[in-house]
Amino acid sequence: MLDQRKSIWGWSMYDWANSAFATTVMSGFFPLFFKGYWANPDNPAESTFYLGLANSIGSIIVAALAPFLGAIADRGSAKKKFMYMFAFLGIIMTGGLWMVQQGQWQMAVLFYVIATIGFSGGNIFYDSLLPGVASEKKVDYTSSLGFAMGYIGGGLLFLVNVVMYLKPELFGIPDEATAIRISFVSVAVWWAVFTIPIWLWVDEPEIYEPVGMGAAIGLGWKQLKDTLKDIRHLKVVGMFLLAYWLYIDGVDTIVRMAVDYGMSLGFPSSALITALLMVQFIAFPSALLYNYFATKIGLKPAILVGIAGYGVITFLGYFMAEEWHFYTLAAMIGLFQGGIQALSRSMYTRLIPAEKAAEFFGFYNMLGKFAAVIGPAMMGTITLITGNIRYGILSILILFVLGAYFFMKVNIEEGQKMAREYLAK
Repeated sequence: MLDQRKSIWGWSMYDWANSAFATTVMSGFFPLFFKGYWANPDNPAESTFYLGLANSIGSIIVAALAPFLGAIADRGSAKKKFMYMFAFLGIIMTGGLWMVQQGQWQMAVLFYVIATIGFSGGNIFYDSLLPGVASEKKVDYTSSLGFAMGYIGGGLLFLVNVVMYLKPELFGIPDEATAIRISFVSVAVWWAVFTIPIWLWVDEPEIYEPVGMGAAIGLGWKQLKDTLKDIRHLKVVGMFLLAYWLYIDGVDTIVRMAVDYGMSLGFPSSALITALLMVQFIAFPSALLYNYFATKIGLKPAILVGIAGYGVITFLGYFMAEEWHFYTLAAMIGLFQGGIQALSRSMYTRLIPAEKAAEFFGFYNMLGKFAAVIGPAMMGTITLITGNIRYGILSILILFVLGAYFFMKVNIEEGQKMAREYLAK
């Protein structure tokens, strides 16, 4: 049944569960520990290359598999099964980082890549369950609640992990390295425990008659080819995906490159960790408040405000010189990040046929994984050509301008009509 409180909260709790991986592992301690413990600390350029390669490999694998896996899950009514499978993979590999000893960067990369595949792959099927949890009336709220729970859940564990790292003696931990290794185990446990509510409280609607895995693979492949044709006919979906790819590339580039940018300007690591925590705890209430904001001005204008907000952040980043500037921009990112992500997801839910939710979200997540490809490359190239990283960060404005331009061409009412007509066929 749609809009049941228990189902909405059960679905949202998975964001609380797996966001610990995004904060403690991806954004926080893995890059830090990789450079100073697993890789050669005397050769930062080499460790940066290996870390970048690890991120790219994981993203490319998930991006390549996402639409195909979504099609299989739709035909086999197996969204939850696939979500659990990927979540289990991520949980085991994250906990396994405890066993990686100093200097074993190859094993660290292997575990991290597989854990990232588990995290990203699970999100494909988690997102695709949303149309079966919330109606059009509740979908914006539910999507926003999920992101809000993710920010606060991931932020709370990250805060504990940061205290463990800075003050290991308070926890009876011998040193900082052991504290970080324990943090990886804590993420695995957190992820596993808080995945239980979605297992217990969320039912997957059976849109198709269930079939075996072998038959589902064959039917899924056929459905994937059909969906490529559908996207050409569902022109509003295609326009939205183009706009989303551009502006979310800008968002991800700002998020991923902010710490490197701050380090290039000479800010201390303590300031960077503090800024990461600020983003998490500001984004929690902001994601919910942004949904309220959208009910007042409309879904499409609210997303445009978010794109414009990131444009302002990028512009101000060019002039950043003091540590308090960095904190200010972190606060601004927290204000807009959850809102633009949550409302984009719920808007996409409105535009797609519900019976192909997993498959269409496979494409959506594929673009999300390919995001932050253009932006970092453009930022690095402009920086190399000009010799000034400030011009590099300013170049990201192009993505927000183009994203806003194509997004303004998206007609929500027409897209919903096309989706309904598709279902009526």
